[in-house]
Amino acid sequence: MKKVIITGAGGFIGGALTKYLLDKGVVVYGIDISAQHLKHFKEYNNFIPVTASFIDYGRPHEMIKDAEIDVFYHFAWQGVYGAAFRDHTLQLNNAKYACDALNEAVKIGVKKFVFAGTMNEYEMNEYIKADYIEPRYTYIYSAVKQVAEAICKTIAFNNNIEFCTGRIAMAYGENNRSMMIPNVVMKNLMNNTPCKLIEGNDLYDMIYIDDIVGAFEAIGEKGLNMKSYYIGHRKIKTFKEMIKDIADILNPECPLLFGEYPDVPSGVDYKNIDINALYNDTGFEASSDFEESILITSDWLKRSGI
Repeated sequence: MKKVIITGAGGFIGGALTKYLLDKGVVVYGIDISAQHLKHFKEYNNFIPVTASFIDYGRPHEMIKDAEIDVFYHFAWQGVYGAAFRDHTLQLNNAKYACDALNEAVKIGVKKFVFAGTMNEYEMNEYIKADYIEPRYTYIYSAVKQVAEAICKTIAFNNNIEFCTGRIAMAYGENNRSMMIPNVVMKNLMNNTPCKLIEGNDLYDMIYIDDIVGAFEAIGEKGLNMKSYYIGHRKIKTFKEMIKDIADILNPECPLLFGEYPDVPSGVDYKNIDINALYNDTGFEASSDFEESILITSDWLKRSGI
């Protein structure tokens, strides 16, 4: 890749990919809602900032006249945790903006569009097949992600632009300011606060930001057209095993209160996920050292004051 467009370039994953590609000499058009979010890239001569709100996603072709863009990465998404999962209007608007972004990629003449999905989309697959379901609010988020992916895929196919999706497992790492499970657990362990947890016997996966970035680079360069890839590990542990591993690194003496909350089935059946597809098609495999990544992340959490 020589030139790319990245939406959400000031965010957690989009920002990490932006920095990674800039360091490799790739020209990056970074789109974000705020110029302030992009200021830390100003030292790069190969970075072109583009400030655009979500309602401006029908205009990037007017702002970017370059006709030789290799990949358009779409990470921008409002409301990825907490109460925002329940906001169906917010989530549905995200799908529209994703489709707007793809239409812009077509106008610009981009070769490939890469959509940032979520592993929760696999949950939706299971729900669709079931006669009866009791969906969590997360289902709104995952359903809209899959709807956006399906519509974008249709637009891409009918406009002769390559399309891939990276469906990301639970992400963690520096600059992740959300209060998702990894951050909550690490903060409790660092503060010696007993962790109240579910029983945790279902399979669970966490993926470090460096591996997420590497996976999206691989998808952009070698991902097969019209294919969706699981971004996670090829060997999966249970939630309980994963949390115990984190505790052993940060605070082995802190009580882990498994079973304090009832298990809520995630709906994700790993038997129906090809966790080897990304490796088979691109050669990429998550390889970050788990202990090192947890220590780096926990140190950042301390310094950030989240």
